[in-house]
Amino acid sequence: MGHEAERFLEMMRAERAASPRTVDAYRRDLADLAAALAPRSLAGAGGADLKTYLRGLMARGFSPRTQARRLSAIRQFYLFLQAEGERADNPARLLDSPRIGRPLPKYLSEGEVDRLIAAARALPGPSGPRTVALLEVLYATGLRVSELVGLPFSAVARNPEVLLVMGKGRKERAVPLTPAARDALAAYLPHRAETARGLRGGGKWAFPGPGRSGHLTRDAFYKMLKTLAANAGISPSKVSPHVLRHSFASHLLAHGADLRAVQSMLGHADIATTQIYTHVLEDRLRSLVETGHPLAGLKLKL
Repeated sequence: MGHEAERFLEMMRAERAASPRTVDAYRRDLADLAAALAPRSLAGAGGADLKTYLRGLMARGFSPRTQARRLSAIRQFYLFLQAEGERADNPARLLDSPRIGRPLPKYLSEGEVDRLIAAARALPGPSGPRTVALLEVLYATGLRVSELVGLPFSAVARNPEVLLVMGKGRKERAVPLTPAARDALAAYLPHRAETARGLRGGGKWAFPGPGRSGHLTRDAFYKMLKTLAANAGISPSKVSPHVLRHSFASHLLAHGADLRAVQSMLGHADIATTQIYTHVLEDRLRSLVETGHPLAGLKLKL
């Protein structure tokens, strides 16, 4: 790729504190561009070269979202070269972004959530109460998976009616617990003491685990959900922690919850993020008109 790309990746690591995963993604994106430009160098590419490359991504069947990510890497790379004095211009400045449709959130039906919880109740030994507690708390609160597995024991120790959650940006929010979630936690806590015993730092967490963190890991919970979905007769590809978060929000709105309240419980800083769930409101309003409007069932004769 050339020394310019390596310097760019080092800048991303050192100055912007980019994660190893982000740096690897940029490396792959720039390597693909370099292969397409060869024998020309990355640093010497022109605007026409970059447009040809982006059209090639479309022809190769890359999704608009992937194309947009590649374009973001390209823009940042050439902006870096311009700032460093390696180029007088930025050939990526006038490149058009691909249009990305906003996908609707995937969520389970209420019946599918019931089947998941029933499958968890059927698990033998202490894993049953723990899995039921995890599911009930997630479905009752819409927590992010990192917030769920990282719940401190102090948050659930005294049969709380409201869960205090530390979310993104170290912002604390309060989310009410349903009676079903509180009952599930009460049934799980005696088993938790056994699980925490002997684990390093396990007593600190609501859901202890043997990993370095001391609590159940995101990956372990993800795999647990996949197995549970298969046991419940649901395609494992349909189920993930984030799908359950979407289910929480979608079902609340379908039953008449206010969008602002859902925003608060999900911990969204901007209500525009919560508005992806308005498809549920649209379906509910359509149903209300079809069933409640005085002219809904009237067939006009012309």
